[in-house]
Amino acid sequence: MTRTTLDTAALAHDLRLGVMRLARRLRSQRVDTTVTLTQLSALSTLKRHGPMSAGELAAHERVQPPSMTRVVGALEAMGLVTRTPHPTDGRQVVIGLAAPAQELLAAEGRAREAWLSGRLQELSPEKRAALREAAAIMDELAAG
Repeated sequence: MTRTTLDTAALAHDLRLGVMRLARRLRSQRVDTTVTLTQLSALSTLKRHGPMSAGELAAHERVQPPSMTRVVGALEAMGLVTRTPHPTDGRQVVIGLAAPAQELLAAEGRAREAWLSGRLQELSPEKRAALREAAAIMDELAAG
C-alpha cells in the first residue's frame, strides 16, 4: 500500500468518526423528546419530499412497511400527520405533514443550529474558516 493510500484511509476513518460524533451531539439537542428520532426522521422525509404513501415513506426511510405503519399511526395520534385518499389507488392513503409537524421540525432545527452556533463561536476565526471550507467539501462528497 502506498503512503497516499494509507493517509487517505486514515482520513476516511477520522472523518467518519468525527461526522458520527457531531451528528450524535446534534441529534441530542431536542425540543420535544416525546417524538422519537425515527418519527422525526419520517417527518423530515415528508417535509423534504412531500406527501406520499406509507409504502413510499417506508422505502425512503429504509424500513419495512409494517414498521412505517406503526410510526405513521403514532404520528397521526399526535396530530403531526394527515391521511388523505390516494388520487388513483383507492386502497392507499397519502401521508402528509400537519401544521404542528412543520412547527416541530422548525423548532428542532433552530435548537440544533443554536447549539452548533454556540460551539462554533468558541472556535478561532481560522478554525471557523477551515470548517466553512470543509462544509463545502462535505457537500461535494455527499453529492457524488
